[in-house]
Amino acid sequence: MRILSKLLPASKRMLVNSCIGIVVLLTFASVMLFYATQKEVVFAENGEDRTTRTHADTVEELLEEVGIKVGVHDALSHELHAEIADGMKIEYKKANKVIVTIDGKEKEYFTVEDTVADFLKDQNLSVSEHDDLSLQLSDEITNGISLSISTAYQVVIQDGGKEKKAWTTGGSVKELLKSNGIQLSELDNVKPALDQAISKDTTISIVRVEKKKEEVTDSIAFKTETREDSSLAKGKEQVIAAGEDGSVVKTYEVTYENGEEVNRELVAEEVTKESKNRIVAIGTKEPQNLVTLSASDGKEYTMTASAFTATCDGCSGYTATGINLKANPDMKVIAVDPSVIPLGTKVWVEGYGEAIAGDTGGNISGMRIDVHVPSKSDAYKWGVRKVKVIILD
Repeated sequence: MRILSKLLPASKRMLVNSCIGIVVLLTFASVMLFYATQKEVVFAENGEDRTTRTHADTVEELLEEVGIKVGVHDALSHELHAEIADGMKIEYKKANKVIVTIDGKEKEYFTVEDTVADFLKDQNLSVSEHDDLSLQLSDEITNGISLSISTAYQVVIQDGGKEKKAWTTGGSVKELLKSNGIQLSELDNVKPALDQAISKDTTISIVRVEKKKEEVTDSIAFKTETREDSSLAKGKEQVIAAGEDGSVVKTYEVTYENGEEVNRELVAEEVTKESKNRIVAIGTKEPQNLVTLSASDGKEYTMTASAFTATCDGCSGYTATGINLKANPDMKVIAVDPSVIPLGTKVWVEGYGEAIAGDTGGNISGMRIDVHVPSKSDAYKWGVRKVKVIILD
């Protein structure tokens, strides 16, 4: 430029400088006009704001400028043909893909919602409090996220005869009972089995089983024992001992199902009182000719009669008249006071029968006799009684 200005005359140099100045001025004016005619727009992409200046006439032209192609599921705050105005704010949000599996069936969704809860609401996917979700409702939606939903259903539980209903999304019988706070004892019966999987038509039956020990006191009935009595008229009976019931404590193991007794098993018994037999004397004495026993044929006495046996301790078994009673245990012999009834006299004793006065005794004095019986038990049975005694000869 300096070289050119030296070569040109002064007038021409002034003209050149003026032209250059005009060009510079025009260029500056054009730049200023370019910037002055731009519109300032706030563009919010996926929640992040940025301010831009543009000569775009429509929203679509602006998106082309920033390199964004709006997808069918994306969210845009304005229509694509909307005119750009200075100070305008345009919001754009790209949709995220969500893979949803409901009860094993998979489906793809696209959403611009921020959380799982908003996504479900936007897609009209109802979820109850009993359903099982793989994500929390407050979790953020990201592209390609997977959400699994297991829909809950009710099953019937017959627990000890009482019906309950429980929500579940599956699993085993054991898991359902545990989640509902239902406890089992070792004896309880559960159907289906605890490890069996639950379905919508499953009904669970629990039979509550309980075993208890119970004690019951029962009576032991006495038995009747009969003994022949030759001193008692044939066909007659006489109760010697009334008999007495005993008692026994029986222990049972009782099984209850749902509160009702279904089985009772005797596991132990203890006799606490023995029963005593009822003893009845049966008469075997044949009828006698009472004419020979009448008072007109002999003397009649009312005497006290006790009983003795030849098998007592220290007894020789021989009577005062030499009769061997051990050799003849059934022989009818009475001990008498010889001053009242002479030895060798035949007599009839009420309740005893015909006998012979063949013995004496230290305690036998006056109106007292002692009748011989075969055993001590017979002596105890006889006891002491008042009897009629008739002298036969």
